[in-house]
Parts: sequence; C-alpha cells; structure tokens
Amino acid sequence: MSEMITADLVDLDLSAETKEAAARALAERMAAKGRVTDLDGFLADVAAREAQMPTGLDGGIGIPHCRSEHVTEPTLAFGRSAAGIDFGAPDGPADLIFLIAAPAGADDAHLTILSSLARQLMNAEFTSALRAVDDATAAAALIRGDESPVAGATSAAAPPATTATGVTSATGAAAAAEDSQDSQDSVAVSAAASADTATGTTGERPFRIVAVTSCPTGIAHTYMAAESLENAGRAAGVELVVETQGSAGFTRLDPAVVAAADGVIFAHDVPVRDKDRFAGKPTVDVGVKAGINRPTELISEVRGKAERGEVTAGAAPGTPVERSGTSGEGYGTMLRKWLMSGVSYMVPFVAAGGLLIALGFAIGGYQINKAPSVMDHFVWTQADSWGALLFQIGGVAFGFLVPVLAGYIAYGMADRPGIVPGFVGGAISLTINAGFLGGLAAGLIAGGVVIGIQKVRIPAALRGIMPVVVIPLISAAIVGFLMFVVIGKPIASAQKGMTDWLNGLTGSNAVLLGALLGLMMCFDLGGPVNKVAYTFATAGIAVASPSDSAMKIMAAVMAAGMVPPLAMALATTVRGRLFTATERENGKAAWVLGASFISEGAIPFAAADPLRVIPSAMAGGAVTGALSMTFGATLRAPHGGIFVVPLIGNPFLYLIAIAAGVCVTTALVVVLKGMRKQASADRGAGEGVADAPIAPKAGTTEPVAA
Repeated sequence: MSEMITADLVDLDLSAETKEAAARALAERMAAKGRVTDLDGFLADVAAREAQMPTGLDGGIGIPHCRSEHVTEPTLAFGRSAAGIDFGAPDGPADLIFLIAAPAGADDAHLTILSSLARQLMNAEFTSALRAVDDATAAAALIRGDESPVAGATSAAAPPATTATGVTSATGAAAAAEDSQDSQDSVAVSAAASADTATGTTGERPFRIVAVTSCPTGIAHTYMAAESLENAGRAAGVELVVETQGSAGFTRLDPAVVAAADGVIFAHDVPVRDKDRFAGKPTVDVGVKAGINRPTELISEVRGKAERGEVTAGAAPGTPVERSGTSGEGYGTMLRKWLMSGVSYMVPFVAAGGLLIALGFAIGGYQINKAPSVMDHFVWTQADSWGALLFQIGGVAFGFLVPVLAGYIAYGMADRPGIVPGFVGGAISLTINAGFLGGLAAGLIAGGVVIGIQKVRIPAALRGIMPVVVIPLISAAIVGFLMFVVIGKPIASAQKGMTDWLNGLTGSNAVLLGALLGLMMCFDLGGPVNKVAYTFATAGIAVASPSDSAMKIMAAVMAAGMVPPLAMALATTVRGRLFTATERENGKAAWVLGASFISEGAIPFAAADPLRVIPSAMAGGAVTGALSMTFGATLRAPHGGIFVVPLIGNPFLYLIAIAAGVCVTTALVVVLKGMRKQASADRGAGEGVADAPIAPKAGTTEPVAA
C-alpha cells in the first residue's frame, strides 16, 4: 500500500480562484498518480458533498472530501493558496486546502488515518508549520507525521503516517491512536473518576459531558468536532467524552459513563445512532460545524441547561429534522424544515391512497365512489367489487393525510412528544373541515406547545412520566381547545375560499397557474419549492370527489416534474459529447426516472452545471404546465408518471405537453453547453500550448461556481 500523500500530491502555489477549480487542480494530481480513475466522476462526488454543507473551516482551512467509487485508495492532496479561496467559512477564504479522497469501501485503518489528520487541523502549530514550509517534500512529510511541526519537538501531536507496507510510523503512532482507542481511554478515565467520587476520594467531582459527533461523509468534520470539543473541555475543567460516529465505525460509550453524565452535546449533520441512550439529560443539539467553531459556547450552554433543570423528555432517532432548532438558524429556515418533516411522512400516504383510488376508478368506472361498503357487498367475480375495494382502501389511506401532516410537523419540532397533540389537532382539522390549512396550523401549534412544556423546570420525580403522561395530556388538551374554539372556524373558511377559487379558475388564469407550478417543480428538483407545488396539488385531490380544477392542477404538476430528467436523458443521447462519461451513464437511468415522475433524476446534472441546467429545466417545466392546463388534462392519481396515463383525461394531448417541455429544455441545455464549450476552446487557444496540461479535457463538464 503506497503512502497516502507524497510530494507529487502537494501544490504550494495553488493558483485556483474558486473551490471548484481548486478541487480540480488537486484531483488532477491524484489522477496522474492513478489514485482517481474518472476525474469528472470524482469531482461530481466532491461537488455533491460540498452541496450538503460547505467544507470551509475557521482559521483559513478548506477540506473538500468525499467517498467515491472512482478512488482506488485513500489519498490526500494538499494545496496552499496565496490569495485564498472561498470554501464558505464564516471568517473568510481558506489558504490551506486538503482534498481527501476515500474509496467507497475504504478500510477502517485508512479512515482512522484520515480522522487523525482532521483532528490535527485543530493544532495551531501544525497549521502554522504548513504555512511556513517551502518544500513540497517537507510538506508531505509534515502531513504524514514524518516531521514535527516545531523543530526539536516530539511528533506527539502529528497524525500517523503509513509506510510503503501500510504500517503506521513510530512518530505518527505516538501521535494519534485510533478513535475507538481514544473512546476507550476516555471511558476509562471517566469511569475512574466515577469510582473516585463513589469512594469519596475526590472533594467535588467535575461537571461531566458526553458528546456525539458525526457528518455526512464521516471522514473529516466528525473528528475535527471531537478534537475541538475535547480541547475546550480540558480548558474548561470538565470531563468530556466524545463518541465519533464516523466512517470507520464507532465504539459506543460505556452505559455507565452515559448514566453518570450531567449533560449531552450532539454535534451532527446525520441522525445520531442509538440516540435514545441519552434521553432525560440536558442536551445541546447543533450542527457539526458548531462543534468545531464554538465548543466553549456549547459547553457553557449545556451547563446552563443542567443548572436550570432542562432535560430532553425523549429521543427519536431518524427524524428528518434532527436539528430543527439548531442555534444560529433563522426562523424561516426552521419553519421550512418543520413543514418538510410533515410533508415527507405524508407523501407515501398520498401516493398509496391516490393510486389505489385511481385504480378503483379505472376498474369500476367513475361511479365507483357511490358503491356500497365492500363489507356489505363484495362479489369475488365482479370487477366492480374489486374496483370498490381498491377505492375504499385508498379512501381510508387518504383519511390519514391531514393527521399525519400535522403529527409529523410537530414531530419535527419537538420529537416524539409532539406526535400525540399533532395527530389530535390534525384529526380535529378534518372534523371541522379545516383541511390542509388546519393541519399545518395544528402541527405548528402542537410542536410549539410541547416545546413550551419541555422548558418548564420539572421535579426529578416527575421526569419519568413526562413523555408518556403529562406532555401528551396537557398538549392534546391545549391543541384541541385552540382548534375547536379559537382558530378552527377561520381556517375552515379560508380553506373553503381557496377551494372555491381553484374551482373557478378558467382560461388565462389556469394557464398562468400551470406555468407557475411548472417553474416550481423544476426549480430545485425534489427540494422544498418542488414539494410545495406537489403538496398544493395533492391537497386538491385528497378528497372523495375532487373538482375538475384540482385534477387539472395535479396533471400539470406531474407532467412538469417529469420534464427535467427526461430532457437530460435526451440531451445526453443527441449531443453526448457535451457531457462527461458519468453524465452519459446517468442519462440512461434518467429515462426511467423521468418516466416514473422522479424529478431527482436530474440532480446530478444540475449539481455539475446549475447555471445552465436549472434555468433550462424551469423553462421546459413552465411550458409543460401551461400546455397541460390549456389542454384540460386531468389526473386523479398523485404519482406514477407514464404508468398512469390510462387514468389521465386527454392522455394524447397530455403526452404532447410533456414532449414539448422536454424539447424546450433539451434545446436550451444543448445550446448553453455548446456556447460554454466554444468559449472554453477559445480561451485555450489564446492561452497557448503551455497551459494545455491543466486545461479541461475535451467533452468534460466543470462544475460552475454559483
């Protein structure tokens, strides 16, 4: 196994001006050494990781990183920029850039080495030495741990190095043990402290904190946050033990250590595994970068919560908005996350119920909604009976839409204690005919009520029954009172007014609405704006007898959502030389995804070239939405793509609307990409042969800076 970083992977005079160009320059060095097999595929993976969260850190550091199937072995490239490159750090551009590439199936030993580097970036002596070094060989040795950051000093803080045989060097081994060993050592220290307290050998035990850190890739931020928290804990005089839930796996904290802890810090961007272990303790829940940038503040915050007696009533691993109330996020951002939590749980009910109802109509005809209950009348050999059965099952599924929406909005806000009042409020919304607007209000109210109750200081004796008795009882009563007596009637009136307005849409108004919904469906390809349009459409058909206008809106929304992936598939077919090999492969899958109404099939193309792909997709989506409304196409099913065409009113014209939008988007993408390629060729000709080694290969697509 070769060394993870060598002099060939170091650029001390990195001239790139953008993070995309910096990643490409360093990745080209990896590709030259055979560490990366598909440069553009790897860069697409880097860009996708960067889109999840900026990789810039305070102190002038950028750490773009990813796991990729295009990487042959764990590799690290280092670049130093004199001008600085913006990686999204709050304190400005980064001058030290580390590109970390891990194979999709990287082994634990190599990931441990990468995690050790991430921890070492918290060492000021290490980063100062990298800024001062003037030789690529020396820089590589410093990063590997072959040289000490300070002359004459030991290498105790340096990250471990791998030799040609893959054995960790002696100097590096003294520096950073594997994280599992770190956890075990910390656990041992804390357990010893607990024993000392029990036997009275200490006067006053220090405040104890357990923490969990994790990030989407599990390579860098996870371990940097752990190192930062541990350093801050030592400075504050508290016992702080961190469980790093990274790519190399994790060692669970000893249950005795968790039980003895006075507070908990979650610094994470993916769900905390086995989160319920920490229930009932004062908890600070933030993003992983907060653990890196402001650990002292987090320690003070959890100590303050402990002093006030604020504890988490319960924990529910896997909620879509684990950190809905992350410190530093605006109210608008948190509100969007809460609403998306409800929508994400509601959509499967919409799809299942809507398709069952649509199939019921297809088998039994449009009078099937008047059929008697299948419990009273069901004939095995009659198609009408089977149609009625499917229709009635779908109707039951649709009956859960508003309660599920409200319940999981509250869940996103307040975790499991919010589910009971949320579902109760959603059910009341149906009872008083407040519909989806009432469900939205009920969910937000329920979550707010639970959060308010959780902030009340509760005697220790009552904490055990809070999540199962006290919170459900009080919150359900408050939400029920507000929905029945205070806000229910006004919301029901607003819901009726909106329904009447939709039913009255005709002519140019309907066409403009179709164009607007098409723009929304194609703006973020499955993101929040897309989901708003989709939820608006499904709300209209989530009744036993939807209006004609509501079914036209549903048809326009689904048609527009099919356009982006189908257009990208067509573009890669007719003008493949404008796309990378990876994009051409993605284009083959996009045919199926687009036909199935999965807008996310266009995301790889939009991530690589957003300024050309997204506007083109929006233009095609607007055309399709407007044409669908003009043609009067209707749809009762909320999903299914071309597979539910038999259930569509005016199916031939509906397919023409989709084809028109696909052609518009394809034409725009081809033209814009062709113009960009020609401009790149002209620049290359003007710069001369000397620049050829670093110019993009013909037919590649560089990520465009936003």
